[in-house]
Amino acid sequence: MRKFLFVAILLSITFQFTSCKSEEKKKTEKKEVKTAPFSLETANNSIDFVAYKTTDKIPVKGKFKKINITKNGNGTTAKEAINNTEFAIPVSSLFTADVSRDFKLKKFFFGVMDNTSLLYGKLMLQTDSTGVATITMNAVTADLPFSYSIKDKEFTLSATMNLDNWNAQNAVDSLNLACRDLHKAADGISKTWSEVAINITTVFK
Repeated sequence: MRKFLFVAILLSITFQFTSCKSEEKKKTEKKEVKTAPFSLETANNSIDFVAYKTTDKIPVKGKFKKINITKNGNGTTAKEAINNTEFAIPVSSLFTADVSRDFKLKKFFFGVMDNTSLLYGKLMLQTDSTGVATITMNAVTADLPFSYSIKDKEFTLSATMNLDNWNAQNAVDSLNLACRDLHKAADGISKTWSEVAINITTVFK
């Protein structure tokens, strides 16, 4: 009986020691997980665009409400976090504050493109104020030059996209046909421009 009690006590002590050691290991592992000082995953990212309609070139503003960082995006500085970041933007997150317009853009513009439920890109900073984004859209990958600035924890990017560089004229024509009357000016001509202004703002936490 005494021998049985001794073994039971020994097993209990061993279990407690092992359990404590396991808990200490978990706590140590948690402490070792560090977040980079600058991370696009936790930053506030805003992707705005301005398209144009009618021969008067009336601006139409919109945004993408979601961006997925697929590679890199972390660094000890804002510049390091931005450079070589790869991302994917769901077209479904498009928002222009007009439900009808959103529907038409998704169906008659992006919807007629080849394999474009997502817009893929990579940002590369070349100087302290300029860079190039490689954008994949409509099964075409092309460069988009941009200018940028970094002030404290805020990164801003500006670019002008010519949709012809992504063979998107068919998509432009499709959208213009769907919005024929809405894209007419006083001259009676319906026009949708191939030029789109892109503005990105990232505020790191």
